[in-house]
Amino acid sequence: MLDQKKKKKKKKRLQLPLRLNILFIFVFGLFSLLVIQLGVVQIINGEEAQQKINQTENTPSEKPVPRGKIYDRNLDVVLDNEAVKSITYTPPKNGDSAANRLKLAEKLAEFVMIIKDEEELKDEINERDKKEYWYLKNTKDALDKLTEEDRKELTTGEQYQTVLDRITEQELTTISWNVELLNVLAIKKELDQAFELSPHVIVNEGITDEEYAQVSEHLLELSGIDAVIDWERKKMFGTTFNSYIGGISDSEEGIPRENSDYYLANGYTWNDRVGKSGLEKQYENILRGRKEKIQFTTDTKGNVIGSEVVVEGQRGKDLILTLDMQLQQAVDEIVEEELKKAMNSVNNNGYLQDALVAMMDPQTGDVLALSAVRYDREDKTYSDNSYRVIYDAHEPGSTVKGATVLTGYETGAIDIGTRFSDKAIQIANDPPKKSYRFLGYSLSEVDALEMSSNVYMFRTALKISGATYIEGENLRNFNNDAFGIMRKHFSEFGLGVETGIDLPFEATGVRGGDPVAGNLLDLAIGQYDTYTTLQLAQYVSTIANDGYRVKPHLVKEIREPGNEENKLGPVLKQNTPEVLNRVSMDDRYIDRVQLGFERVFTGGTARSNWSGFEYDVAGKTGTAEKPKFDESGNQIAKTENLSLIGYSPVENPEVAFAIIVPENGTGDQYAVHHEIGKRIISKYYELKKNRIED
Repeated sequence: MLDQKKKKKKKKRLQLPLRLNILFIFVFGLFSLLVIQLGVVQIINGEEAQQKINQTENTPSEKPVPRGKIYDRNLDVVLDNEAVKSITYTPPKNGDSAANRLKLAEKLAEFVMIIKDEEELKDEINERDKKEYWYLKNTKDALDKLTEEDRKELTTGEQYQTVLDRITEQELTTISWNVELLNVLAIKKELDQAFELSPHVIVNEGITDEEYAQVSEHLLELSGIDAVIDWERKKMFGTTFNSYIGGISDSEEGIPRENSDYYLANGYTWNDRVGKSGLEKQYENILRGRKEKIQFTTDTKGNVIGSEVVVEGQRGKDLILTLDMQLQQAVDEIVEEELKKAMNSVNNNGYLQDALVAMMDPQTGDVLALSAVRYDREDKTYSDNSYRVIYDAHEPGSTVKGATVLTGYETGAIDIGTRFSDKAIQIANDPPKKSYRFLGYSLSEVDALEMSSNVYMFRTALKISGATYIEGENLRNFNNDAFGIMRKHFSEFGLGVETGIDLPFEATGVRGGDPVAGNLLDLAIGQYDTYTTLQLAQYVSTIANDGYRVKPHLVKEIREPGNEENKLGPVLKQNTPEVLNRVSMDDRYIDRVQLGFERVFTGGTARSNWSGFEYDVAGKTGTAEKPKFDESGNQIAKTENLSLIGYSPVENPEVAFAIIVPENGTGDQYAVHHEIGKRIISKYYELKKNRIED
């Protein structure tokens, strides 16, 4: 019995080591596999694994792309791009120290001189730049200039400024400020201006092919530096239409600071170049393109170990203008030539200096030409001031009489065939208000337009106001609301309101602020409120277009960028005619004003100037008195704003125009507005004929 118990215990002791051995063998196997795996990682994939451990991804670097091109209606290139070599710097995510930027500048200076002219380079570097350099090179000595009291009481920025103030002229003389060192400082100044994560152009003018190649070859040694191709705008027609093409900011300006939130939210960086005026600004989102984004992978030492294009770049979309650049150039020349003739006329009194022209298709709103020339009396030169067509407003005189007649129809003040005497209006205690001469005792509204009767318009305005007029007495029941009524109806034709042209800004003119009866009469003949030349062009276009006011526009199409050089891409959007409003009146009323406008040129105030002209034209002439006063309010001269509006041909019009020549001499003056009008219409048909023949 005892032996059996001993045998059982011995058997258990034998089984226990066996289980332990099996467990040991299993654990040993697991460790062996782990050691093998570690060996594989360390020996075979060790370098790759270490790189993965050390690597860090930078924010993608962005490369600029060309902006979209601009073409005229005949597909001639108006605005192109020109490649420019550039060196840029993108600060790291958490910024960099001044000391590191100095080291980077010293390294970059080995390959590029950013200011080639030595004198210009010397002017660029001021005393503060030199003191900051001395500070970085002598940091310990610089900080010793601070007292304990300074360290306790001054902020970090104040301490820095105090140190700079205490650096002496003698200490600065210990450094040799040669050209090479000045170049380093000039580079550092550019590096200091860069915004975090935003590429900043260090130099893009005057960089040589050799310098560009040198920098490109050493990019791995120049953290944050890149050698890229930037793009400058190239205007193919010189200064022609420059005001409306507009411009873009340079890299130093970057995005507008006042609207930075908008731009940053839309993917821009601080140093991005954006449209700041004209079409460049209006169509910024179309022209900007999509920048190429490259993801660089670097190790902990900043060495680039890989890169990947994460967003393909695409140049901006193209604009096709409504403008005919041949016509635009010709109109510019015509305006300048005729202005010179007027300036030399015997009756020019020394105030004339501008002539402004707008041409558009009355049915589509296509702008065909916008031109203004200004004479600089000091320099005795003529310059393109075409922006004045939409920015400057003037009293246009009798050209608004068509709007006055139509307002009379709309308000019930007159009807077709209503007749008034042209006898002067005489209100008590006021000088008589009359036409340029007595035109008859019974004028219809068509007669009044043909012969440009002021009195007919005065009587129409008085009817609109509800006033009772008795010669020599004060007006009775005059309603000041008549100003608002007339302006409301004038606005239906585009007078006194925005035309809607696709530009960042346009003026709407100035409204007179004294609502007395005499001023209402002046409003009716265009000698109170002011309007721009483009407003007048839209107004006459509305009459030519049977009462439909069409929005003028400069861009006809938006196209995808072409795949080949100078090859247009497919149409993305086409700007079709946009009717802003239809003048609410019977077609018979528009017909009557059109008849009056036609008779102006065949037998009325424009007949003597346009007699024998080979193309039929309808429209209206205008003259607004513009007296000149000195600082004391004394009248020193008499001048007149000359204006002319029209359209051609009379049936189914295809071109409308407005011309203003402000402050011309009075009397038997040179008819500059008529000469401009005849020549621009002739040029329009000449170019049209040439294109048909081609």
